[in-house]
Parts: sequence; structure tokens; C-alpha cells
Amino acid sequence: MDSGSIPNARPDQSEGAPASHPAGPASSDRRAADGLRHDWGLAEIEALFALPFNDLLYRAAGVHRSHFDPNRIQISRLLSIKTGKCPEDCKYCPQSAHYDTGVGKEELMEVEAVLEAARAARDSGASRFCMGAAWKSPGKDFDVVLRMVEGVKALGLETCATLGMLNARQAEQLKSAGLDYYNHNIDTSPEHYDSIITTRTFDDRLQTLDHVREAGLKVCCGGIVGLGETRDDRARMLQTLANMERHPESVPINLLIKAPGTPLENAPEVDPFDFVRTIAVARILMPASHVRLSAGRQAMSDETQALCFLAGANSVFCGERLLTTANPSPDTDRSLFGRLGLKPEGA
Repeated sequence: MDSGSIPNARPDQSEGAPASHPAGPASSDRRAADGLRHDWGLAEIEALFALPFNDLLYRAAGVHRSHFDPNRIQISRLLSIKTGKCPEDCKYCPQSAHYDTGVGKEELMEVEAVLEAARAARDSGASRFCMGAAWKSPGKDFDVVLRMVEGVKALGLETCATLGMLNARQAEQLKSAGLDYYNHNIDTSPEHYDSIITTRTFDDRLQTLDHVREAGLKVCCGGIVGLGETRDDRARMLQTLANMERHPESVPINLLIKAPGTPLENAPEVDPFDFVRTIAVARILMPASHVRLSAGRQAMSDETQALCFLAGANSVFCGERLLTTANPSPDTDRSLFGRLGLKPEGA
């Protein structure tokens, strides 16, 4: 692969255009009505991962700048509204009832308590408030969640929820209540998925995403790096997302938090440069989406986070907790963003 010409070339700022050097089999570069590509070949994506690090970041930064202000960042706050004893067996999750992780069961929060947290999030600079429940799918308390969504929307915040699998009717009810985004990650590649989760199929996840789209909701969907997957698995995960009929509006890329008591508590460390590569490739494949530097920031150096922002990440979760795990404090984030010259979107 001849990459020598890339550093002296202008970064390709049109989404998904083939690189100026061989990148696997030639692509037809078909673009949908939205002007974006949805036909990425696996060899193309693997070739992006294989680029020299500086060349990859150069290209990703160019794509980012052609679609976003590179010095603005979208800030969300995530709250666990129902914690623990989830019936799913996701091997990375401390809330699974299958593992002894020390996370106890907490019932669904009261509506006013959620609204109080949402007000605090808004006042600290968040533009989106995300509510997560450790459910396989919504049950008898779904009407309470709908009231939460209505209340948070009334505060002037964008609303997001992650409640497990949805049927078409539930997606429509969430839309009617004022939900903007629904989060439902695919986690990893279709090929690696069964080694991580057995209580819900990959196709189950895609079906929920179909219901979300059909209801007119925006999609928040990404995955996790560090599940014992290969680089090819990361490429396949991103291919699945990028070749959806519409790209997810929000693409969270998580670094595994190795929760004690879960089967993955001793998973191998991820090379920070490999994580940054995943961010960069996500940005190139889905240039108009917000790419969220999501879980795992607490374990990252400031320098790694800065490289992620350079590679195209333009969204984070703020606040000390992400569901049940640690996250940088708002003061820590304000300090880092100040040093980098990053400002919240809308500020």
C-alpha cells in the first residue's frame, strides 16, 4: 500500500470517497439521497485501520472539519433510572443478574428525582439527558418512564433513553412522549457477538433499531472496544453501522470498563492507539454523525482523549457516573476542554 503521497495531499473531505491510494477492492462509491455512503466494503474499512496512524488521523480530521466545527463538543448526561438485576448475560455488564459484581438492585426512580437530576445536568451545560434502565425490555413501569421523558423534554433538553428491546408500539409511545434519541448498541461484530451475549441475538438488536427508525426517533448506536475482539471485528462492527439505510445520528464508541465479577474483568488491555484508530475510522465512515467518546474516559490520559477529539470524536457524557461506573467529574472535563479550546455545542 503506497501511503507516501498522503501527507502532502489535501485530506479527502467528501464522506466515504476512496483514498488516493489503493484501499482493497475498488468501490463503486454509491451515495444515498443524504449524500453519504452506505455501501462500505470490509476490505476498504480494514485498509483504513491499516493506514499509518498519522495518515489516518489526517484523513479523519479532514472529514470531521467538513461536517462539524472541530472545536465544539456535544455534552450529554446519563442517569441510571433503574439499576441492577438485569436478566441479560452481557459479559461486560456489572448490572447483569448472572454475575456477582456487588451492584445491588434498585427499583425505578421517582419521576421528580429524575427531573431534579435533569435540571442539574442542564445547569452544568448538558444539552441532552439520557435515561437508562437495566431491563431486557420495558414492562409494567413503562408509563412512568413516559412521564419522565415528558418532564425532561419540558425542561428544554434533548431526551434519550436506553431501556432494552422495544416493540413497534413502545417506540411510538416514546416518540409521542417527546423522546428524541433511543440508544441500543450492537456492541461488537455479528461474528463475535455470540461470545459476549447469549440472551439476546444480534438480529434482536437490529429489529429494535428498525422499530426506533419507523417511529421517527433518532438512533444512538455504537459498540465497545476491548471485548476480546480482533481488528476485523471492529471493522465489521463499524461496517454494520455505516451500511445501515441511515447512519445512526449518534455513534458511541466505548472502551471496556473491566468491572470486577464480570467474565471480562481480566480482559487484555486495549492499546490507546488502537482505540483512537476506531474513533477515526468511525468518523470517516459516518461523517455526519456525532461520534461519542463514551464509557472508559476515566481510565484514559488527557493525551489519549485529545487524540480522540482530533480523530473526530465530538460528543461525551459528563458527570461523575455512567450508570454504575466512574466518569470524569465536570470540573475535570472543564479543565481539559479549556486546555484544548473545546466548547459545548450551543454555548
